[in-house]
Amino acid sequence: MPNRPFNYQQDFANTNFRTHPERYQVGRGEQGVLSVEPYKSEILPHWRYKNAEVATTSAQEIYALFEQYRQQNDFVGMDMARKFIQMGYTRARRYANHKGGKKYDEEGNVRPLDHDPVKAEAAGIFKEWWDKIRADRDYVQRKQAHQKQWG
Repeated sequence: MPNRPFNYQQDFANTNFRTHPERYQVGRGEQGVLSVEPYKSEILPHWRYKNAEVATTSAQEIYALFEQYRQQNDFVGMDMARKFIQMGYTRARRYANHKGGKKYDEEGNVRPLDHDPVKAEAAGIFKEWWDKIRADRDYVQRKQAHQKQWG
């Protein structure tokens, strides 16, 4: 079954994706990361990227959830943990490149880079954990199986 476009119109507010994994779409990148429950509520409290120390603790806690979901045979939870780790990287990178996190000016033009080494280091922490998950053969196999079965 080919991957279907990510459905932002589905009833996220009333869907428990733990009991309905067939409704979960992997999507691209971080799609749905702040919508899919109960995982958002379980993972979001651990997600922080202020500096390298905070990012390290955050990534370790989220990765521990990733492993907990694996032990529970819960691919959706594993993938949501991956999305939060990926989002830690992308958000920290955004703030590393643009103070205040604003990439575009009022006219829609990309602002000049304004490097923040603290946020860049935090991004690097998340990148290491994200790479670890992407290289995890079990995760990759589960992802492929989920996409084959449910798109």
